[in-house]
Amino acid sequence: MTVPDRLLPGRPYPLGATFDGLGVNFAVFSAHAHSVELCLFDPSGRHETRRLSLPECTDEVWHGYLPEARPGLVYGYRAHGPYEPQHGDRFNPHKLLLDPYARRLLGEIHWTDALYGFRSAGARADLSFDRRDSAPAMPKAVVVDESFDWGEDRPPAIPWADTVIYEAHLRGLTMRHPAVPAPERGTFAGLAHPAVIAHLKRLGVTAVELLPVQAFAQDRFLVRQGLRNYWGYQPLAYFAPEPRYLAGGGSDEIRIAVRRLHAAGIEVILDVVYNHTCEGDETGPTLSWRGLDNRSYYRLRPDDPRRYVNDTGTGNTINATHPRVLQMVMDSLRHWVERYHVDGFRFDLGTVLGREAGGGFDPGAGFFDAVRQDPVLNRVKLISEPWDIGPGGWQVGNHPPGWAEWNDGFRDGVRRFWRGDAGRRPDIASRLAGSAAQFDRRCRRPWASINFVAAHDGFTLHDLVTYVEKHNEANGEGNRDGHGDNHGGNWGVEGETADSAVNAVRGRLKRAMLATLFLSAGTPMLLAGDEMDRTQGGNNNAYCQDNETSWVDWERAATPAARQLTAFAARCAALRRRLPPLRPTRFQHGATLAPGIPEIAWFDLEGRPMMPEAWGEPEVRTLALWRAAPAPEPAPSPADSEAPGRGWAAGAAPFGRAAPRREDRREDRREGGREGRRAGALVATLLLLNADGVPRRFLLPDPPLNWDLVLDSADPEAVERPLGVRAVAVAPRSAVLLAAKVDPAWVVSFSP
Repeated sequence: MTVPDRLLPGRPYPLGATFDGLGVNFAVFSAHAHSVELCLFDPSGRHETRRLSLPECTDEVWHGYLPEARPGLVYGYRAHGPYEPQHGDRFNPHKLLLDPYARRLLGEIHWTDALYGFRSAGARADLSFDRRDSAPAMPKAVVVDESFDWGEDRPPAIPWADTVIYEAHLRGLTMRHPAVPAPERGTFAGLAHPAVIAHLKRLGVTAVELLPVQAFAQDRFLVRQGLRNYWGYQPLAYFAPEPRYLAGGGSDEIRIAVRRLHAAGIEVILDVVYNHTCEGDETGPTLSWRGLDNRSYYRLRPDDPRRYVNDTGTGNTINATHPRVLQMVMDSLRHWVERYHVDGFRFDLGTVLGREAGGGFDPGAGFFDAVRQDPVLNRVKLISEPWDIGPGGWQVGNHPPGWAEWNDGFRDGVRRFWRGDAGRRPDIASRLAGSAAQFDRRCRRPWASINFVAAHDGFTLHDLVTYVEKHNEANGEGNRDGHGDNHGGNWGVEGETADSAVNAVRGRLKRAMLATLFLSAGTPMLLAGDEMDRTQGGNNNAYCQDNETSWVDWERAATPAARQLTAFAARCAALRRRLPPLRPTRFQHGATLAPGIPEIAWFDLEGRPMMPEAWGEPEVRTLALWRAAPAPEPAPSPADSEAPGRGWAAGAAPFGRAAPRREDRREDRREGGREGRRAGALVATLLLLNADGVPRRFLLPDPPLNWDLVLDSADPEAVERPLGVRAVAVAPRSAVLLAAKVDPAWVVSFSP
């Protein structure tokens, strides 16, 4: 291609580099630059071959058109303007800048002082000016053609009430998987491998939530220690995939993976980081946004614009109140939905996006309004991590309708109850019922609470019952990083042990917590590997451990104990799918579904309703939870009708999973919509919890039903069976689930 001496004017929209079949249009926002140059490179990205000024600026968007340019063209920008950090401007044309809309990256950051806009060794620090060219140390953007044949791909569109999330690290999930070919391990190709998808299907997973897959930076301080930014929470390019996650180098690998997962009925949710960038505070490098328009892209301290607002704990905070910055976030989100067909997003430190000009959190912030009205984004799943380190940073339950939120109260409550802490019955009752105190407002539903016992940051489930203290020495921070109180216990030995008694207690507790997770109202989220005894050796902050510390150990997963735990988790998920009371679509407040049949009720060991004074007994660690719901319509199946046992209790129809009829969905949307169905069959469940260290005998409450024992966490391989008695012995630190089909006509005739 012969490059002309100057660019044609081009267009200010769309932003980024856009190939139209005849050439490429370049458009980049900067409100305060005096001029912007387009820098072209050879295919290797090592040699700058041409600089061309963007000839036009329309509405603060600099743009130009390069005829005959094709996909594969390597480029970057240089921005000219004032370098006055004390006023918030940090322009330095000696620094090559990544296009904020780059769709693909070539190369990676090679750390050198030339990447900084100032002389880092100088006495004036960031007030000084560095004239070294940073291009040799910078990754570059690549023009792409994003056409792809999606065929018959359709989003699974799993209802929130039926959703089971599996939080996974794309690389860590398959790096040690023996069935995945070595070149594909740790990539999207590995995620889409049939063996991986089969495992997810066996578990009953309906959505995979991937830790950041947008391109991210490797922190300089980690590289110096021989470590890696494993988690990926240092965004470098919001539109480009992380190059290491592509086995063949092309982004179509992502599309193929998504299409295969969709074909299996599994959604893809991306963990995204729009609260900060990898450029850090005023002492950080100039890689993209800082050099293009520092004052617009970042929130600066009003009293000292040289410094950054740091509500994120990473050194800077994205200025989502600026219309062009908000546009970048929205364009990026739509890009991943429209170009990659992802089904939802989990927003890291989501409260940051809800902070308006005054700095406080506002559920009516511009970002939330923009998402709500967007015809693309208001159709996908939206999950917030509802906290940051800024003022009023804990906002669990305060997001607007349509959003789900990570519920750390569920995490801590479940851990403390099963550890045997005193006085935890009121809290665990709230968590089992969907944390209504936080989420039952503005017509929100129980699914808004994302329930989890473990997540990527913190102990794994296995480590939670194996360690009291964190063991983060390998992170190189003197074990000072990570949370100090994880609400866990080691049950007599710190770390792994051959003591069978200790391991038996640990096994019971893992199963009890998994049962609590799946049998609670809300949306369950399982940390990848927790179903098969994954350990990080007590490291509760493995953000920099891109090694066997963090990778799922599939060899360990094949051990008898791990296989038993996997089967138990799958069984819990199957029960949740089968029994409507375990996944209520509305918050339950004790309404009567039929005479003597409440939708929810709490009982003590004697089968008596819980009285106010009983909730205050600090040393009682038992609880019985009754829930009832209309039975689903039968899903006719010859195989189901021939299943052994007691029909539905053995996994057969009529409690198979069936899509609701259109008229039922309309009815569910109306207030009191269940009234017309109360005369039909109901399903009742009774969950018995014993967090004591000794067995407890539960008397069953009235009315007497034909209960089946469908789950016992102390006996994970026991088959479902008719109970036939009015009392149940629950083993120490265990949960038991009973289920029954209820005929309201029979209940009316019952007389105690």
